[in-house]
Amino acid sequence: MKESRLFGAVNGAFLGIVGILTLFPLYYVFVVSFTDPAEYIRKQGFILFPEKWSLLSYKYILSTSTYLNATGVSVFLATVGTVLSLMVTASLAYGLSRKRLKIRKHLMMMILFTILFSPGIIPHYILVRDLGLINSIWSLIIPALSSGWYVFLMKSFFDSIPPSLEEAAMMDGYNDFGIFFKIILPLSLPALAAFGLFYAVGYWNTYFNAVLYINVSSKWPLQILLQNILIDSSTSSSGSGAAEIMSEQQVPAQTLKMAAVVVATTPILLVYPLLQKHFAKGVMLGSIKE
Repeated sequence: MKESRLFGAVNGAFLGIVGILTLFPLYYVFVVSFTDPAEYIRKQGFILFPEKWSLLSYKYILSTSTYLNATGVSVFLATVGTVLSLMVTASLAYGLSRKRLKIRKHLMMMILFTILFSPGIIPHYILVRDLGLINSIWSLIIPALSSGWYVFLMKSFFDSIPPSLEEAAMMDGYNDFGIFFKIILPLSLPALAAFGLFYAVGYWNTYFNAVLYINVSSKWPLQILLQNILIDSSTSSSGSGAAEIMSEQQVPAQTLKMAAVVVATTPILLVYPLLQKHFAKGVMLGSIKE
């Protein structure tokens, strides 16, 4: 018993230390973002707990047209992109789950091929360019509308829905579209919530595709602007999209950076509690077959 208690105490202490080390960077970003600019300039060092809290960094960040425009682009991507991706993924997965589709095996092999093999960045860029999507927000949505892996997972969920429900709906006069929108989708809320969260996080964190396809600062998503604020020390004098944010001398650049990080990460953190009820069920879809 003593050895078991000792092991539990040591294990708990170790995990507690790891947890503190993991959460501390988040805490530090949060604290510095709310630190009064005068106090930060005076101390110019490590701040564990500010003597005076201030919202000046947030007021300045949220008052700049550059940041608001980038936020609007990211919100558009996360909302419109997620809805379109869910519709494409769900409709394709539903079609593949119906055995009456004669070419379903061939389609599944084609989708599996996209999972196993990728064409690479250059063919991908050439395709987007030939479609005329360079410097278009749709270049960040259309190429990422669906994922072969998500299609197979959602197909396994649709496979678990009893065919008798469709037969009963057909007897009531529903066609395929009516069955899909009025029967299948309402029953698929756990799956839609899970994949909706995955897609929303992906669109909100869009970075690499934006670097490739967006060359106009007015169409930058939030993550590109945040990268310029955090990494490029010359943005305040280079005339880039982040110059407006970093040019204010009364607010320290470090507090502005931390405030930008908090504002950029908070929306996606608030989405999870709203979807937690369905998300816990959705992540288990297809894992158990009876």
